[in-house]
Amino acid sequence: MTPKRVAAYIGLASVSVAWIATAAGVSFAPRAPQDEPRPVQTAGTQVIADEVQAQTMRLRNRMAIAPTPHEPFRNPFAFAKRAVPVAPHAAEAARADDAALALAAQGTPAEPPLQLIGMAENATPDGVVRTAMIVAGIDDLFMVTQGETIGGRYKVTRVGQDAVELTDLVTGAVRRLALQ
Repeated sequence: MTPKRVAAYIGLASVSVAWIATAAGVSFAPRAPQDEPRPVQTAGTQVIADEVQAQTMRLRNRMAIAPTPHEPFRNPFAFAKRAVPVAPHAAEAARADDAALALAAQGTPAEPPLQLIGMAENATPDGVVRTAMIVAGIDDLFMVTQGETIGGRYKVTRVGQDAVELTDLVTGAVRRLALQ
């Protein structure tokens, strides 16, 4: 016999043995009969459902006679209008306005209201350069350093850590603004 034939016989024999071994493990016993499904007993759940329906009706009746909620007396998203208290310096401001009117009557222009609201410092190789933030009226903001002019009326003569000195170009008077 040739080696090819021997290998073929061994392969065929091993496949036959495997097939017989698997067939021996299969049983042809009849299956047990399946029981028919029984109806579910719902007597206990029906009682619970009836109780839930009764509670629902009681709740609806109570909600029908409940008082209606009232309108809120405040809005948490808006500020309330408050009376503005009179500031102690309001009398001084009124006197300053009277003095400005008197100067205007004499021909000298009135001084505009100026307020120093902030200071900034910038370190440069030449030293620290300070910038003053000055508000004039409602709409005008000036950011000035020493030597600049404000509105063509004032020249910034000195900018300190918490104050600014302005020279009035019309009258020559010195005006000092300090941080508040």
